[in-house]
Amino acid sequence: MKHILFRAGLSALSASGIARAASPWTQGLGAILMFHRVRPYEAKAFDPFRMLEITPAFLDAVLSRLGQQGYEIIPIGSLADRIRHPRPDRPFAVLTFDDGYRDTAEHALPVLRKHQAPFTVFAATGFADGTAPLWWLDLAEAVERGATLGFEGGPARLATAEQKLREFNGLFGELRERPGMLGDIANLAAKADIDTLARARELCLDWDGLRALAADPLCTLGAHTLTHPLLGTQDDATARREMTGSKGILEEKLGLAVRHIAYPVGDPAAAGVREFALAREIGFETGLTTRPGVIFPGHADHLHALPRLSVNGLYQSIADFDVLLSGAAFWLFNRGRKLNVT
Repeated sequence: MKHILFRAGLSALSASGIARAASPWTQGLGAILMFHRVRPYEAKAFDPFRMLEITPAFLDAVLSRLGQQGYEIIPIGSLADRIRHPRPDRPFAVLTFDDGYRDTAEHALPVLRKHQAPFTVFAATGFADGTAPLWWLDLAEAVERGATLGFEGGPARLATAEQKLREFNGLFGELRERPGMLGDIANLAAKADIDTLARARELCLDWDGLRALAADPLCTLGAHTLTHPLLGTQDDATARREMTGSKGILEEKLGLAVRHIAYPVGDPAAAGVREFALAREIGFETGLTTRPGVIFPGHADHLHALPRLSVNGLYQSIADFDVLLSGAAFWLFNRGRKLNVT
């Protein structure tokens, strides 16, 4: 229902012309685009993370549209300076890919090279090592196999995709508030006989793969923690270790400076004022959230709390993308606030 309402809102903003008319006031200086997986579409009845996948053809269409709209695609290393010294005549776009999937190299990279578009990959070191699970996919598969943690009210049978989605949403809503969420999901995965680390090794780039990707002049590597936890649920020592450790390991393994971080999950519960301060203290130049929004001059004072525009697999339409790029939907979502940094 949430996605249906959001899609209806995008359509209304597009059809009415409001997004286009409002864009001079709402599009800001530019946008940081967030991607996860890029691969050919595979239809599934139960697919709670469809929003995290787009096709290579849609990525191509998005990059073409940015050019048509006059956007300059810049490397993340130029982002802070571009915010501090705006060019009102030329909006910018920064392209970011979270987690370090193999399909970033296999399917996204050829499209990025076609457009000569600089991009950033935020890699979780545990995924590259094959020592940390892709816990959200483990949770989805456990639910698909009918496993539960025995939460009160959980269904005894999960026969349909709708039932599975309700169970998944309930479990994730319950688990995400727990500091021990990763352990809880590991227990559930074991109960469902899921080889969690095999999935990470299959889907994510290993160190050789990251090294090869980082050698491309278009690519910048950024940190995405060690094990991809919700940092906001962790104690101070754990949050610091996750952020500092990932930076240090990436720099040691790849022989490059890591100056940017994307907070896992990245919403207000996962990344807030404490995480922003830690990122600044550790020495990151920028910190990227998943809070929806575009970039305004005021973000110059909040470089570790930057919003992103999610290129969502549920809305693979250039008309929808135009509305998002205008910033009008985010202006409404944020209730007229240009900054959402607390």
